[in-house]
Amino acid sequence: MNTILKRSGLAVAVASVCLSAGLGHASSHREAPFITKMPKVDGTDFYMFRSYETGRGGFTTLIANYLPLQDAYGGPNYFDLDDDAVYEIHVDNTGDALEDLTFRFQFEDRLNDIQLPVGPDGNKQMVSVPLKNIGDATVDGNVQLQQTYTVEVIRGDRRDGTVQIATNATTGTETFEKPLDNIGSKSFTDYASYASQHVFEIAIPGCGTNGRVFVGQRKEAFAVNLGEIFDLVNTNPLGARNAEGPGDLADKNVTSFALEVPTGCLTGTAMNSNGQPVIGAWTTASVRQARIINPAPSANGKGATVEGGAFTQVSRLGMPLVNEVVIGLKDKDRFNASEPKDDGQFATYVTHPTLPELLEVLFGVTAPNNFPRNDLVTAFLTGIPGVNMPEEVTEAEMLRLTPAVAPTPLDNQSDLGVLGGDNAGFPNGRRPYDDTVDIALRVAMGVLADPADAPDGSLAYTDGVQLAADPATLPADYEAFPYLATPIPGSPND
Repeated sequence: MNTILKRSGLAVAVASVCLSAGLGHASSHREAPFITKMPKVDGTDFYMFRSYETGRGGFTTLIANYLPLQDAYGGPNYFDLDDDAVYEIHVDNTGDALEDLTFRFQFEDRLNDIQLPVGPDGNKQMVSVPLKNIGDATVDGNVQLQQTYTVEVIRGDRRDGTVQIATNATTGTETFEKPLDNIGSKSFTDYASYASQHVFEIAIPGCGTNGRVFVGQRKEAFAVNLGEIFDLVNTNPLGARNAEGPGDLADKNVTSFALEVPTGCLTGTAMNSNGQPVIGAWTTASVRQARIINPAPSANGKGATVEGGAFTQVSRLGMPLVNEVVIGLKDKDRFNASEPKDDGQFATYVTHPTLPELLEVLFGVTAPNNFPRNDLVTAFLTGIPGVNMPEEVTEAEMLRLTPAVAPTPLDNQSDLGVLGGDNAGFPNGRRPYDDTVDIALRVAMGVLADPADAPDGSLAYTDGVQLAADPATLPADYEAFPYLATPIPGSPND
């Protein structure tokens, strides 16, 4: 084995993750046939990292993004979440591939039927307006439809475990308000300030210290040209890292579930061989098993469907890109419905990955040739010994973090994560600034492998898109919770 691999367990993790993730973007937009029909519950990205905001080093931040490819001007309804679904973040802190802790988010629509008097004097009729707001959108009376949400904390099985309700630590109430999407500058004169009022201190049952929560629209952080990637990688993989412009997602928004939790409330008995705790986590979305279209929807806007039956999982996301470019097309829906404990059924996609072979055909490079990739199975499904692998672990795909690694301040972060010498980055968790595409490209083709197995592994592969060449140039939003930028306004829009 290459001496670099012997020295660095995290380097092995990078290799394994990226060979499994491959060339695509580190997200999960519209990745399976069925989920394209249900965009409101389509999980797109999952981040987990030690909080690097000043004074928050004792916390871990988890961010689950849903509802991909939002055009800011998408009125009049914009991008509310599904009030008949549950959105969940699961944590395995014992290494057995089962959730030990689940944070469940559920939404409720709050309809305020705004009507205007229309008609001649003396014979005016009150008529409901078609717009979401009729004035300053920071004033509740001007808004027709808003959403609130609850956060349940479940210990044990997500459906049969002990359920407790998290509360707003300031008001003591059990509901939190989701801010409206960024309709535009006429509806919001200062959207950033408005959104910041929806960052709440949350009292999490079983935690002695309060955390923070925010659910709302943010600017998409992932830098990639989707069109080029999925047009048989129609780009120059050896060009400059910023040669391909800002990326296809630079003008898109997304909906983020950001939760900051005291690290001690997330860790459990899972320890690596150095006695350091390991957290595994993934996100899901589930809908009711039965959905009947109502041929005569009710007048309150909530009767378009009748939902019933058990909650059934339709979206899953842990490690980036797994379903998009690792899992075969015929199994993509099955993966979205699966649980980590059953991941052995997908092992062939890791031991014999197809993506390096495709890159060999497309670019004339030589793919790594050490089959079967049992080393990838170990790293991909269990974590790396001495780093993010629990000593007693069940093989399962999820994002893993060793929170004992100190957080790196934003200005000092490397977007290449561990490859860039920053061990607080991907694949030891994942931060918004981590350029998982470039990491994936370089390692997929063997930068960390034995040259005999990967003769083209030393080339500096890139997709040509970066979030920023220097983290110091990022908006201040990236320095503090919820760590993603203010969403693009729907108007004015050029």
